[in-house]
Amino acid sequence: MQIWTGLGNPGPKYALHRHNVGFMAVDVIAETYGFGPVQKKFSGWVQEGTIAGEKILLLKPATFMNESGRAVSEALRFYKLGTDALTVFHDELDLAPFKVKVRRGGGLAGHNGLRSINQHLGPDFRRVRIGIGHPGSKERVHGHVLGNYTKSEMDPLAAMLGAIAAEAEWLAKDDDPRFMSELALRM
Repeated sequence: MQIWTGLGNPGPKYALHRHNVGFMAVDVIAETYGFGPVQKKFSGWVQEGTIAGEKILLLKPATFMNESGRAVSEALRFYKLGTDALTVFHDELDLAPFKVKVRRGGGLAGHNGLRSINQHLGPDFRRVRIGIGHPGSKERVHGHVLGNYTKSEMDPLAAMLGAIAAEAEWLAKDDDPRFMSELALRM
C-alpha cells in the first residue's frame, strides 16, 4: 500500500489558493481512477483505490498546513508503513507555474506542511513538487501563496492536474523518471 498525501488548508475559502494545489491534485487523481467515497480518518479525509494494480490511500489532512505531519504520521503508523510508501503533493515557489518535478528527500524551502511532516517522520519521502512560481520579492510571497489562482490560470491549472492524474500510474509503479518524462510530453 502507498499513501499519497495532498497538502492544503481545509475549508472552502482556501479551495483555490495556490497553497492548496496538493489537495487539487489528489482530488483529480481520485476522480480519474474512480476511488471510493471520502471517509474521515487520521485527522483528515481519505479515499481508497488502485492505480496500476497498486493500492493507494489518498489523504488530505484536515489539520491546517502547519500540522500536516500529524495526519500523515497517523496514517503511516496505522498501516505500519515507512516513509518509502509516502508521496506528498505540494506547491513549490521555486518552480515555474505549472512545472512539476519529483524528488525524494531534500530541503523544506520554507514550506510549513513539509516542515511538519519532516518533524514527525524525517525528510526521506517522495515529493511531487507543483510549481506556483515566485512573485519576485519576499514581501509578496505570503499573498501569492495564499492567493487564489487567477481566471487566466484556470485552463493551464486544469491541464496540469489532468496530466498528473493521467500519468499517476508511473508514480504507483515507483518510476519517477518516467512520470516526469510522460508528464512533460503531455504538457
